Amino acid sequence: MRKHQFIALILALLLTLSLSGCAADQESKEEIFAMNALIDIVAYGSHAEQGISDARAVYTSMEALLDPELESSKVYAINHAEGAATVVNAQLAGMIQTAQTVSERTEGALDLTIYPLVKAWGFIDEQYNVPDEATIAPLLEKTGMDQISLSPDQENSGYLLTMPAGTQITLAAVAKGAATGYAISALRAAGVDSAYVSMGGNVQTLGLKPDGSKWNIAVMDPNDNTDYIGYLTLGETAVVTSASTDVSFTTRGALYHHILNPENGEPANSGLRSVTIVCNDGQLADCLSTALFVKGERAALNYWRTYGGFEMLLVTSDWRIVCTDGLYGVFTPDVKEYTVSYVK
Repeated sequence: MRKHQFIALILALLLTLSLSGCAADQESKEEIFAMNALIDIVAYGSHAEQGISDARAVYTSMEALLDPELESSKVYAINHAEGAATVVNAQLAGMIQTAQTVSERTEGALDLTIYPLVKAWGFIDEQYNVPDEATIAPLLEKTGMDQISLSPDQENSGYLLTMPAGTQITLAAVAKGAATGYAISALRAAGVDSAYVSMGGNVQTLGLKPDGSKWNIAVMDPNDNTDYIGYLTLGETAVVTSASTDVSFTTRGALYHHILNPENGEPANSGLRSVTIVCNDGQLADCLSTALFVKGERAALNYWRTYGGFEMLLVTSDWRIVCTDGLYGVFTPDVKEYTVSYVK
């Protein structure tokens, strides 16, 4: 997501903070750019600066590990292994395993092997174009989560990842949620007990605000990315949003966004404009926000009823906000055009 898309979110978070002069309330903050996103890290207390330094290091290391265009990265090595096995660490393996679980449960709606398709649309180098069927068809033949084989590697205390030559992966649908979760863990390990991290549509909190109250986390309006549709009042958790306006381009009057449907290699046309997932696991929330955007409203709600473990806010293309009932009293709408409903 772009910097301007979450200005309102950051302002909403900052405006909700009630600070006093004691050491526990002392605020430290830093803005960094990593993993193609602007990241705001805010922490409180005497250990805040060390926590922020450790969190920054997390993002630096994750970027070096996961950037598929960086020749020294592990993902680049995987994508150019030409069918040979690549040793990967537990961090990367865990991200892939989470994605595999969500993919299986959503009938392939989440697919890490669509990287060549993402590039064909120009979403990597911003040279946007609409690829024709002759371009998409052969790329689709190389996709599918079943192309990824992951097994323990006892010799190297890691995992072996194998894919057919020509198959390439991107961890964009899981990386930000995972990295932010590790950043929160780094803050906690440094002795911080009150903090939040905002990375585009990925917000994760540590503990409560310094005054003991909950955080107010704004939810962006996918039809107007300079505004928001309301806010969620929450304790320690992860809030991840995938929206059709995160990365998109318009040509000949048509909008094309970056959330591709693995079935046809085209931007998902599911009747949703955004999906916001609230749960304790940012890595899982990231995967779910993408997969359930592709699946659409009915399938997303069925998934929630079947598997649970999270709450969800959907914004539909016909100007409705649909919340799972766990968000009743948690979500405060600030909308005129939308209707808001809660489902069980």
